Amino acid sequence: MSARLDGLKVFVRTFGCQMNENDSEHIVGVLAAAGAAPAGGPEDADIVIVNTCAVRQKSEEKLYSYLGRLARLRRKRPFLIGVAGCVAQVRGADLAARVPAVDLVIGPDNYLDLPEIIGRAAEAPVVRTDFGRDWREIGPEATARVTPASAFIPVMEGCDNFCAYCIVPYSRGREKFRPLGNVLAEVRSAVAAGGVEVQLLGQNVNSYRDPGSGLGLAGLLEAVAAVPGVEWIRFITSHPKNFGDDIIRVMAACPKICPALHLPVQSGSSRVLARMNRGYDREAYLALVGRLRRAVPDLLLMTDIIVGFPGETEEDFEATCGLLREVGYAGVFSFRYSPRPLTAAAAGPDDVPLEVKRRRLIALQSLQRSLQTGLLRSFVGRELRVLGSGPSPRGGGRFAGRTAGNLVVNFEAPADPSGRFVTVRVGGSGPYSLHGRAVG
Repeated sequence: MSARLDGLKVFVRTFGCQMNENDSEHIVGVLAAAGAAPAGGPEDADIVIVNTCAVRQKSEEKLYSYLGRLARLRRKRPFLIGVAGCVAQVRGADLAARVPAVDLVIGPDNYLDLPEIIGRAAEAPVVRTDFGRDWREIGPEATARVTPASAFIPVMEGCDNFCAYCIVPYSRGREKFRPLGNVLAEVRSAVAAGGVEVQLLGQNVNSYRDPGSGLGLAGLLEAVAAVPGVEWIRFITSHPKNFGDDIIRVMAACPKICPALHLPVQSGSSRVLARMNRGYDREAYLALVGRLRRAVPDLLLMTDIIVGFPGETEEDFEATCGLLREVGYAGVFSFRYSPRPLTAAAAGPDDVPLEVKRRRLIALQSLQRSLQTGLLRSFVGRELRVLGSGPSPRGGGRFAGRTAGNLVVNFEAPADPSGRFVTVRVGGSGPYSLHGRAVG
C-alpha cells in the first residue's frame, strides 16, 4: 500500500446490515494501515465516509439527509466526504452529480484502494465502482473489529438469484466465494484476539462453495467448529430455496452452531412468491421449517417480510399473517415495498396504494408483536447462557447481551460482562427482549 494518510482522522457512518457493518470494519482497518486514526465524529474528522445500504428506498433517503448535514458542517471547516457501499455502487457518478459536496464514491469491491483514492479525491472528485468476479482479500490485519468477542467473518459476496424486488445483484454483483483457508485464518485470528463467537456473512451464505475444493457451507461450518476457542457460530443470510439437508444435519450435530436462523420468507402467499421469483412456494418453505425444527428442536427463527408487493391482494396479505401464526418467529423485519432501480419489479406498476401498504404493515407488526410477546414470555423463569455486549441501552446500570437463540437480554450483574459468557435467570419479558439477573 503506497499511499499514506498519516496524521489524518477518519469517521465512518454505517447504514445497513451486518455486511455493511463488516465493510465499515474493513474501511477503518484499511485506512488505519495507511496511517489514519479514528475520529470521534464528523466534527473532528479529516475524512468522513458514509457506508450505505440500497435495499430499501428509506435507507437511501437517510443517506441524502445525512449528506446534507455533512455539507452544512463543511461550510465551517474543510474535510473530505465519501460515499461507500451499495448506494455508491448503484448510483455511481449520478450520486456525485446530485450531491456536489461528495468528493469520492466507492463501491464494495474497491476498499483496498481507498488510501490512493482519498489522495486523488483531495484534488478532484473520484468515482470508483468497478466490479470483479474474483475475491479481493481483506485480511484480519486490515479489519478494525468493533466487538472483538464477536467477529464478523465474510465468506461470500453477491447473489445470483435476481429476486424481482432485490437490488443486491446490482449493488454487490454476482456470487463469489472466499477461499476456505482464508476464512479459517481469519477465524483463528479472531479467536487469538479474544473472539468466542463468529458470524459467517454472505448475501446468500448457504450457496457457499470453496473455490479450491468445492466444499459447501456444511463443510465450512464443520471446519470452523473445529477451530479451538470458537464457542458460538452463526451464519447469515440463508435463502430458503437452496438450504440443503446437509446443512441441517451439521446444525443438529454440532453444538457450537447456535440454534438461531435468519430465514427470509418475504411473503406467505405462493402467488406473490412466484411473482417475486423466490424459487419456492409457501408449502416448500413450511416443509423446510419443519425439517429444521425436527433436527434442532430449540431453533428460533427470524425472517423478512415485504408488504404491498405489486399485485398483492388482501387474500395474499392474510396468507402472510397466517404464516406468521403458523411458524412463530422470534423476530420479523418488515417493510413496505419500494421499487429499486434495475430490478424487474421496478419495470412494472407499483399498484398497491401507499395507504394500503401502511395499513398492512401496521397490522402485520401488531400481530408479530403479540406473537413475539407470547414467545418471549415462555422463557421467564429459565436460566440462559448469555454473551455480554456492554451496558444496556435501557440504562439503569444494567447490561445487555444475547442468547444462543439470538434473544436480547437486559440484566443486572456485579461487573461488566462484555465479551464474556454469563448465566442469567430470566425474571421477566417484553415484546422485544428478556430481563433478569446474572447468577453464579
